[in-house]
Amino acid sequence: MAIRDGDTEPAVDGAGEARAGEADAGEVHGKGETDAGDTDPAADVNGADVNGAVDEGDLDATDLGRDLDALVAERDQYLDLARRVQADLENYRKRMVREQTRIVERANAGLVESLLPVLDSFDAALAGIDPERTELAPIRKGVELVHGELFTVLERSGLARIEGMGQEFDPNEHEAVMQDDGDGEPVVAEVLRTGYRLKERVLRPAAVRVTRAGAPAGEPG
Repeated sequence: MAIRDGDTEPAVDGAGEARAGEADAGEVHGKGETDAGDTDPAADVNGADVNGAVDEGDLDATDLGRDLDALVAERDQYLDLARRVQADLENYRKRMVREQTRIVERANAGLVESLLPVLDSFDAALAGIDPERTELAPIRKGVELVHGELFTVLERSGLARIEGMGQEFDPNEHEAVMQDDGDGEPVVAEVLRTGYRLKERVLRPAAVRVTRAGAPAGEPG
């Protein structure tokens, strides 16, 4: 068959198309085998990364729990220490208050005790002024006023007289300087010097004359 110029050879074109089709089919078939039978390396790597991230998260949570427990224990330790320090400070404050109170009381006791002779002088002055003498009444009134004001000031500090006249003899509050013989219980018959008590503590015992119920009248010991 004669080939004219300008015509395309049909046989050659058909064979080329057939070969091209076979090549495309082979590529498609090979790609399908790859998808069906082989494992994607990238997928394996991604899967390993996800699992590793999960495991690492579990470890981080465990470490966080340990750290939290340690912090709680440390907090409890500091709280206990703070409570002990606070208790020590409170005890120290109370001890200082007691000590200061004792210092003030000792100072007051010393001052009050030093003024007892002044009270004795007032008592002696009042005893020496005859209340029957009207011309001495203003003097007696003045002495009584000053004596009363002084005793009121000392009374505010806790000073109190020790009562003794007619009471049973108490060696803790009375000092027997004279005594009548007898078989009865000792009783205070006369107060020779006033005794004083400062806040339930005997500052000075009362000097007294003691008699007994069974003693004959007018027979001193």
